Amino acid sequence: MATLQDIGVSALFNLFGAFLFLIAFAVLRIQPINDRVYFPKWYLTGERNSPRRSDRTLVGKFVNLNYKTYFTFLNWMPQAMKMSESEIIRHAGLDSAIFLRIYTLGLKIFAPVMVLALVVLVPVNVSSGTLFFLKKELVVSNIDKLSISNVQPKSSKFFFHIGVEYIFTFWACFMLYREYNNVAIMRLQYLASQRRRPEQFTVVVRNVPDMPGHSVPDTVDQFFKTNHPEHYLCHQAVYNANTYAKLVKQRAKLQRWFDYYVLKHQRNPHKMPTCRTGFLGLWGKMVDSIEYYKQQIKEFDHNMSLERQKVLKDSKLMLPVAFVSFDSRWGAAVCAQTQQSKNPTLWLTSSAPEPRDIYWQNLAIPFISLTIRKLVIGVSVFALVFFYMIPIAFVQSLANLEGLERVAPFLRPVTRLDFIKSFLQGFLPGLALKIFLWILPSVLLIMSKIEGYIALSTLERRAAAKYYYFMLVNVFLGSIIAGTAFEQLHSFLHQSPTQIPRTIGVSIPMKATFFITYIMVDGWAGIAGEILRLKPLVIFHLKNMFLVKTEEDRVRAMDPGFVDFKETIPSLQLYFLLGIVYTAVTPILLPFICIFFAFAYFVYRHQIINVYNQQYESCGAFWPHVHGRIIASLLISQLLLMGLLASKKAADSTPLLIILPILTLSFHKYCKHRFEPAFRQYPLEEAMAKDKLEKETEPELNMKADLADAYLHPIFHSFEKEVELSSSSSSEKETHQEETPEVRVDKHETQSSSPVTELGTPTHHHYVYNSTSPSSHYTSAYEQSSSQYEYQYNTHQYEEHEYRYN
Repeated sequence: MATLQDIGVSALFNLFGAFLFLIAFAVLRIQPINDRVYFPKWYLTGERNSPRRSDRTLVGKFVNLNYKTYFTFLNWMPQAMKMSESEIIRHAGLDSAIFLRIYTLGLKIFAPVMVLALVVLVPVNVSSGTLFFLKKELVVSNIDKLSISNVQPKSSKFFFHIGVEYIFTFWACFMLYREYNNVAIMRLQYLASQRRRPEQFTVVVRNVPDMPGHSVPDTVDQFFKTNHPEHYLCHQAVYNANTYAKLVKQRAKLQRWFDYYVLKHQRNPHKMPTCRTGFLGLWGKMVDSIEYYKQQIKEFDHNMSLERQKVLKDSKLMLPVAFVSFDSRWGAAVCAQTQQSKNPTLWLTSSAPEPRDIYWQNLAIPFISLTIRKLVIGVSVFALVFFYMIPIAFVQSLANLEGLERVAPFLRPVTRLDFIKSFLQGFLPGLALKIFLWILPSVLLIMSKIEGYIALSTLERRAAAKYYYFMLVNVFLGSIIAGTAFEQLHSFLHQSPTQIPRTIGVSIPMKATFFITYIMVDGWAGIAGEILRLKPLVIFHLKNMFLVKTEEDRVRAMDPGFVDFKETIPSLQLYFLLGIVYTAVTPILLPFICIFFAFAYFVYRHQIINVYNQQYESCGAFWPHVHGRIIASLLISQLLLMGLLASKKAADSTPLLIILPILTLSFHKYCKHRFEPAFRQYPLEEAMAKDKLEKETEPELNMKADLADAYLHPIFHSFEKEVELSSSSSSEKETHQEETPEVRVDKHETQSSSPVTELGTPTHHHYVYNSTSPSSHYTSAYEQSSSQYEYQYNTHQYEEHEYRYN
């Protein structure tokens, strides 16, 4: 069991590690070569340019030569606090602002109670001295004398613990109510202040019935014209385009190689770039790289055109799903919140996620299989939770060497060395547990994808729920049960069964030492490692050296990342659980919790402002889950305290706690009815007010033009212009065009005298090659004059990105 010395060694390790991370971050972030790694968000918004361009010296392009900046290594903290919450919402979105409020909520709840618990409960626990008489039976340490385990059975001092539990519960509920109210108001204000967005006017319809002789678009159009004649506007059919999406990705790779070789030839016009056609270019026939990739792209474009026509014309690839748009927010809200058919399993409607939040692959999953998938994944998660009990038990064996020594005395020569013992018990258990949990969120996200949810935000919330239940069972309950068994193994083997409940009641509060080490590893050093961004830093420079061929590749290599809600929110909820449970049991844990909340708030505020670029905006849809799990932590704390007092034979004081769970559940039910509907549905009052205001300010608004293809699969958007290849040596001009009712395609004609040409009249073998990059929406124009081997490669702006190659 970890002692005060072990906790001190762990604190030293983690503080030193966190300090090294912060020093490394302070040095690396001011180097010009790393600027894109530590400030990528400002590059994406176009508000920051590389400092390497402004420095004319060769060394200055890589290293910061201003020595004064090296002495202000903590200036990022006050800089992170300069931006107000409203500015953060405009800069990073409402999800990011609400995520930061979770950390401030933790400080508001625990900081005042920490002072009360340390002043009141610690002296009460220390003055009892029960563990002094039990040290021959149980494995104890000096730090355990600060917990409730040190209070004698049947003692009247338990009234202090009950009083603190009451005060903490009322304070926590008060802060939760205020925060829930504030977040709900922020959400409604954010929705009201938003400009016109497709998801405000659109619902997703699933399980569209199969009507003989009618296609899915015809069925949807007829149904909504009949049942929503006043507000129905248009709809977008959904196709199973997963195969086409793979072709788009492969073509994008070919396009990047083509761009690379064209730029390479521009830099050295006297040498034609060549490559081998074999695996990874290691063997095979040596060919002209530009001509080779141009031909490859041409073949791919032909195959993609055929696959695209197949997707749009094959009725089997048309899914019983549609995005239905209305001419008003009110019409969409009514449709999303009402039953559409007398058969409740058909025409299922819900508010559509924003277009970038949609997980398109899951739209192809048949609706009937969703229940089976959820059942299979539920069983798999249950098995995974109990499978992980094995490594959790191993971690607990590291944390409780005394228990193992009594059963396996041959370990004593190693574990008796002071430094090794302190390292094994004070640092290694928390690190080992962190490693075991590292890959788990990704596995749980894959499981959530298999379940069939169609929104990325929903996928992450479901993965977060699984991760939280896993941590509750394995990290919290598993660590307590396994740790108690290892610590008191000798007592369990030699005591009568009637004494086991007393042993557990005394031992559970003493597990706070293990959780303190975990908080220091994960919450101190781990958070400091988050701001360092060591993995993205290494990957960026490796890609920059070996893979980056164009400016588009450099932007992709920058990888700003995002707040990983599926991992960070369950971890936060675990910290709330630990703080709430141990407030009245072992209050010495609270200072470590408060340090975590304060430090993490600074770090994530900096990252949200300068680094992270969120994938989607759910308008704080995760907040009800956060609130509900904090309430669950309160209930666990109250039930655990009741059990501990019962094991202490405190029959007079234990009944006083019975009313607390009832009051807590009543409070949760009230908050659920009062605030949660604002996070589930769009209020009709708000929708009508927004519609009226918009009609007054924009009476000539044409909604159909904006919503016609808002929910078109992104791969169709990315390849709207078909590839065209024409030769000026013949009078023939072939134009590949395609028009469908579901996809808008702009017609484009290529002529030999195209304005992109600045080389004069083209001679024999003059080619004009136009293509649209699927990943960045820019058109590239490439010309070749065979007599002079001159190449012109320009880019033309599409949407918001413009790249120039010189």
